[in-house]
Amino acid sequence: MNNVRTVSDTKRAFYSQHTRPINAIYRRVVEELMVEAHLLLVNADFNYDSIYALGVVSTYDRFMQGYEPAGDRDNIYRAILQANEADPDQYRRDAEELLGVAKSLPSIDAFKSILDEAKTESGSDTLKANLHKAISNPKFKYSRLFAIGLYNVIESIDADMLNDKDKRDALMAEIASTIGLNEDLLKKDIDLYRGNLEKMAQAQEVMKDMIEAEKKKKAKREEEKKKRAEAKAAGEKTEIADASPTSDSE
Repeated sequence: MNNVRTVSDTKRAFYSQHTRPINAIYRRVVEELMVEAHLLLVNADFNYDSIYALGVVSTYDRFMQGYEPAGDRDNIYRAILQANEADPDQYRRDAEELLGVAKSLPSIDAFKSILDEAKTESGSDTLKANLHKAISNPKFKYSRLFAIGLYNVIESIDADMLNDKDKRDALMAEIASTIGLNEDLLKKDIDLYRGNLEKMAQAQEVMKDMIEAEKKKKAKREEEKKKRAEAKAAGEKTEIADASPTSDSE
């Protein structure tokens, strides 16, 4: 009998590896990424690819940017994937290789050419190979993380184009048609990703301001404590001096 891991199994594995508390505003990011990866990896129709890996890595890196203590960031990332019985180093290697290819492309038109070629051939190019893998699989399992991986590929080629909603939607429609994805779902996932990035950036700024304000309050309390201690010490010296016997000069 093949026992499929449950979400509870994955969560237990995660918290056995990362035992420190997770900063409150990032807890939902960690939990959602861990569960989303779990549900995909136990799905019989899911096949790992570099675009999905880039989606995982970029989601983690961008939403966890600014996490404190900074030393916990890598440990949390590794714990998420190891709890899902995945290799965190492979994910990073594949994501970086894919981004390297994307950054070498001169334009979105070059990406479209690769997308079109991927309909009939794989080749040695990691971007084309991964696109072909998705296009040629009749049971391809779409995921939000795959969409985010695609978004980060395009962003590496022409980030400014993505700020134009009409152009962004047109490109997503072309990608959806070529790969065989639900166009509305792809656009929705991309828009949600962009919106959540903005919200997280705002939350991080608020948190940063709160931390700075707390540091100032702490410094002020320490200064006031120091002054009170100095005043107390000075008072004690005065009392000792007043209590000392004075010599009669006559």
